[in-house]
Amino acid sequence: MQTEGVNIGITAKRLTLALAAAGVIGGAVGAIAVNHNNAVASGAAASAPVALAAAPAAPAASAAPSQVPVALPDFTQLVSRNGPAVVNIRVMGSTKTSFSGAQGRMPRGLEDDPFFEFFRRFQGQQDPRGQRDVPVFGAGSGFIISPDGVILTNAHVVRDAKEVTVKLQDRREYRAKVMGSDPKTDVAVLKIDAKNLPVVPIGKSRDLKVGEWVLAIGSPFGLDSSVTVGVVSAKGRSLPDDSNVPFIQTDVAVNPGNSGGPLFNTRGEVVGINSQIYSQTGGYQGLSFAIPIDLAYRIKDQIVSTGKVQHAKLGVTIQEVNQGFADSFKLESPEGALVSNVERGGPADKAGLKSGDVVRKLNGQPIVASGDLPAMLSLAKPGDKVTLDVWRDGKIVQIDARLGNASDKLADAGNDEADDADTGSRLGLALRPLEPAERRQSGIASGLVIEDAGGAAANAGVQPGDVLLSINGRPVTSVNQVRDMVGKSTKSVALLIQRGNDKIFIPVRVG
Repeated sequence: MQTEGVNIGITAKRLTLALAAAGVIGGAVGAIAVNHNNAVASGAAASAPVALAAAPAAPAASAAPSQVPVALPDFTQLVSRNGPAVVNIRVMGSTKTSFSGAQGRMPRGLEDDPFFEFFRRFQGQQDPRGQRDVPVFGAGSGFIISPDGVILTNAHVVRDAKEVTVKLQDRREYRAKVMGSDPKTDVAVLKIDAKNLPVVPIGKSRDLKVGEWVLAIGSPFGLDSSVTVGVVSAKGRSLPDDSNVPFIQTDVAVNPGNSGGPLFNTRGEVVGINSQIYSQTGGYQGLSFAIPIDLAYRIKDQIVSTGKVQHAKLGVTIQEVNQGFADSFKLESPEGALVSNVERGGPADKAGLKSGDVVRKLNGQPIVASGDLPAMLSLAKPGDKVTLDVWRDGKIVQIDARLGNASDKLADAGNDEADDADTGSRLGLALRPLEPAERRQSGIASGLVIEDAGGAAANAGVQPGDVLLSINGRPVTSVNQVRDMVGKSTKSVALLIQRGNDKIFIPVRVG
């Protein structure tokens, strides 16, 4: 995935993450059971705490002196109060399909079907290859945050949607406009033309505690207004999906169709947007992840005010600190984010951060796992000043850095080697020479670090962080040399790439 927020590469154990939208644009929704008992009178959302049902008293003789009765939450008032502000979202898009089989032939069995030709003529506009656009559908959830119809949901719920329909709990339906979406954080803002709508109260996700009860309302598998409960399992969870979101992990049952729905605390305040699940089957397996509402609201404010989203950038590539690194750097514990590369001319470079530094704190907040750093930075804005506690040469040094804008182009190093750092639109690579420290650490004598990949190179599988060793068998040592060699090629070039400990050839079309 492309890095839009903080330029950070994260090595993490691969997880199977299933987006929790039912048939997100690209697949059709299956059969949906109808809930006929989902009409609840609308009312203004309040934020009074949920009533707690007193636990039955145990006999005095059997109770241990240290036992404290635990009260169980009663969510009925919360659901009655806030349920009307949770909506079902249906989307319609299109995809291309064709009746043609292999080598342009009609699929086996249809040649002799007398109705095939009749229906083929009325199946929509076809292109010269025999393809046609067919509608596909998806569904998800959302919640109303203003009486005039502003709604929050997931970006993946409305991705590539041509038509979005919002259904309220009282069964009214509205056509919705997508005001904007941010794939990086998976947040989208919708608007419907309505007034005096019920709204949800907004809480503070930073105040959540692990073990706290939480509740989700959504439309899993199209079952409107379904309620599931659980507890907060962890906070600030970093996932290997390049989103840099500090997820709230819960054990609330979340399934396809819950995506975009609210996560409530026991006070009836929204503290997160249900977004992802860990699953090997596509269904709920006990691990759900929600986007913190503090982050979602920052994204919402940018979309509403400007129609676009800007992300902060520190300009480093990091990796996990394991016990081996901790021993090598004489750290007391394997914690922090090890800086493996610093973007030349970027915010970290200007602040004096170096490869081999271990970032231990950001603005006084400890960084335990490497993913904590991008998760913390996701809450910052371009231009913000941050203070880094860095372990360098056996001691802690403090470095102040002003964050850049992730949408800005890679900084110019101020010399010909990094000039534009682009081999031209024909290849789509941003390159720079290996630093001496990088050559020593990697054992690579010469080559060019690929800082960004797009266009033909990205389509072929080249990734940021790869090291370009040669083109068509000729070793490369400078950006100008690459530009000249690619300029002389008419069809394709063979790139020899070093990726980790592996060397692979990747053919890239440049014609």
